[in-house]
Amino acid sequence: MINFKGKKILITGATGGIGGALVEKFVSLEGNVLATGTNTEKLDILKKKFPNINILKFDIADHSKIEEFIENVSSQLTGLDVLINNAGINIDNLSLRMNETEWKKVIDINLSSTFLMCKYAIKKMLKNKYGRVVNITSVVGHTGNLGQANYAASKAGIIGMSKSLAIEYAKKNITINCVSPGFIKSKMTDNIVESVKAVLTSRIPMARLGTGEDVSNIVAFLSSDAASYITGETVHVNGGMYMGWQSWVLIY
Repeated sequence: MINFKGKKILITGATGGIGGALVEKFVSLEGNVLATGTNTEKLDILKKKFPNINILKFDIADHSKIEEFIENVSSQLTGLDVLINNAGINIDNLSLRMNETEWKKVIDINLSSTFLMCKYAIKKMLKNKYGRVVNITSVVGHTGNLGQANYAASKAGIIGMSKSLAIEYAKKNITINCVSPGFIKSKMTDNIVESVKAVLTSRIPMARLGTGEDVSNIVAFLSSDAASYITGETVHVNGGMYMGWQSWVLIY
């Protein structure tokens, strides 16, 4: 059975739907969790729900402070074994209408911030000759999506970056993998009108939206010693929506 007793775990984007599920999963598996996000109120709510976790407000968009942030995390947890990069944003627009700021902000936060989080966390992991990094990407990074050129590029970039890092640190007992969710049930999807939701689910062979737990189960496995011989991989959690070229047959 997977257990994280004694493991120090950092989860970014912890106050969202998937982030909250990740915190709940690792707490249930006895991990020493530090949850971070930009919303103080939501972090406080998370702390009340899970009293034993550590919380630390931080905006990963502030690249100049990421190294210091990792130092603070390592100090609070007395080390760092697992990094879950879940934080990210989207600013959607059709390509001809998308301005440079919209493009750059999504790339900077989703891709550049994830790289820097990996860089400084791995630096800590190297000292212990042990580490697990799981980067949350998206099905859109594989399929593309209307009005999401910036978001798709950022998520595809994370996948390529993760493969490169996996090669660099494979001999150091540090694994780097990705989890690529499809449509996941959240407060946002709850507000989608039923007709639109029906169209979305019609594109999913399993005919339902995923849950945060569907994602957190895979993330926990890849973060565990049970997955010690898996690195540079992307695990898809999308109910069969994306299966490479076959997806186009299913969707279109």
